[in-house]
Amino acid sequence: MGFAAIKEQACDLFAQAPFISHISNEADYAQALALMDELVEDYDRQKPLIDMLSASITRWEDTSPEYKSFNDRIEKLDSAIATLKVIMEQYNLGVADLPEIGSKSLVSRILSGERRLTRNHIEALSKRFNISPAIFFSQIG
Repeated sequence: MGFAAIKEQACDLFAQAPFISHISNEADYAQALALMDELVEDYDRQKPLIDMLSASITRWEDTSPEYKSFNDRIEKLDSAIATLKVIMEQYNLGVADLPEIGSKSLVSRILSGERRLTRNHIEALSKRFNISPAIFFSQIG
């Protein structure tokens, strides 16, 4: 297939679904998410399109006024606390379910930002949940 045919097919695709390369409103965003749901069902075959659509979705979520307050809150989060909250949510854990950290009140103080996770806490949590300690230090945003 020559470049002319490739360019023509690309133009047709983007004319039918411009949100693949650029999301300009909430309706485009909803269509992009719906298409992504379908594409991931055949991930290996659809990976190039998934990559392009993923970049479009990420750009929208990073720059859209609708997500500004969310993005602002994420930027201010302590990555260790955010990681701990995700672990607790994924495993349906409460403040009493983390003996690696200590008492319920200590876990609550850490979650509220009054206290910080120590190196020992992070090592114990990493071991329990089989994750790298580095995830507690990754940059958010």
